Amino acid sequence: MTYLAANNRYESMKYNRVGRSGLKLPAISLGLWHNFGGVDRIENGRAMVHRAFDLGITHFDLANNYGPPAGSAEEMFGQILKQDLAAYRDELIISTKAGYYMWEGPYGDWGSRKYLISSLDQSLKRMNMDYVDIFYHHRPDPNTPLEETMGALDHIVRSGKALYVGVSNYSAEQSAQAAAILKQLGTPFLIHQPSYSMFNRWIENGLQDVLEQEGVGSIVFSPLAGGLLTNRYLNGVPADSRAGGPSVFLKADQITDAKLSQIKQLNELAGERGQSLAQMSLAWVLRGGRVTSALIGASRVEQIDDNVAALSRLDFSDEELGRIESILRAE
Repeated sequence: MTYLAANNRYESMKYNRVGRSGLKLPAISLGLWHNFGGVDRIENGRAMVHRAFDLGITHFDLANNYGPPAGSAEEMFGQILKQDLAAYRDELIISTKAGYYMWEGPYGDWGSRKYLISSLDQSLKRMNMDYVDIFYHHRPDPNTPLEETMGALDHIVRSGKALYVGVSNYSAEQSAQAAAILKQLGTPFLIHQPSYSMFNRWIENGLQDVLEQEGVGSIVFSPLAGGLLTNRYLNGVPADSRAGGPSVFLKADQITDAKLSQIKQLNELAGERGQSLAQMSLAWVLRGGRVTSALIGASRVEQIDDNVAALSRLDFSDEELGRIESILRAE
C-alpha cells in the first residue's frame, strides 16, 4: 500500500529555530541509533518512520556506524525513503555523521579530511541520496588539526553534499574553536549534538553559553538517560532491559538504590504533572528554550506517540524545578 502522510502532520508539532540560522527543527526528532539495523525488521522501522512523520517529526538522525552492522541503519532508511518518502524529501531534514571506526586501515576513523569525505560518499550511496541536510563530525580527533576537520566540513557544504554542518561530543572550548574556524571559512556552524539529561548535565557548564554566544543550535541525545528516565526501572532491572542485557551503554550496577530513589521521586512528580516520567524528562531538557530539539530513540510506534505527547506540557513552575533540583542533588 502506498504511504500517504497525515494531512494534519504540522498542526501540533512545535518547531524551533536552530540558533541564529533560518532552519527550524521539530522539538522532538527521531534517532536511528538502535532498532533500524540489519538485525531488525524493516516493517517495524517503516512503521516508526511513518508514525513519526505523521506526528510532525521531520528530522531523522543517522550516522555511518549505526546498525548493527555498521551502515545498515542508513541502508534501511534509504529503502524507506525511496519506497515511501521520496515525494516528501523537501519536507525532511536528514542528518548523518562520521567520526567513529568504520573500516580497516588508517583512513576509516576519527577526523581527517580523507575519512570524512569518503565516509559521507559511502553514506549517500547507502541512502541513495544526492545530499544530506546536516553532516556532523561525530567526535573530536586529538590527532588531527581542527583546521583540517573543519576545512573538510566546509568543503562538504561547498560541494553540495550537505546543506549544513555541525559537531557532536565537542567540549565548550573545542566548540568555540570550531565556530571560529568555520566563521573564517565562511560556512556557518549550525548545530551541536551533545548528550544531555537530568542525570547528565555537563553541557550546562559552559557549552550552552558558547553555543548561545555563537548562535549555534543544539539537539541533545540520550535525554532519557538510556531508559533510566522512563518507567522501565521503577521496580528494579528487568531481564529483557538494556541494563539487564549486554549493553555497554547502561549497566545494572549503575542502577543503585540511590538512583532508584531519585527515579521514583521524579516519577511521582511527573504523575502530579499529568505526565509519564519520560514525558517530563523530555520537557525538562527543552525547558527555557536553550535546547533546539530532543533526539529520541524508539523500538515501537507507541513510544513515539508517548514521547511526542510531552510537548503538550512543556512549562514548569519554579516549585517543580526546585523539587527536581532537590531530588537530583540527593545522591
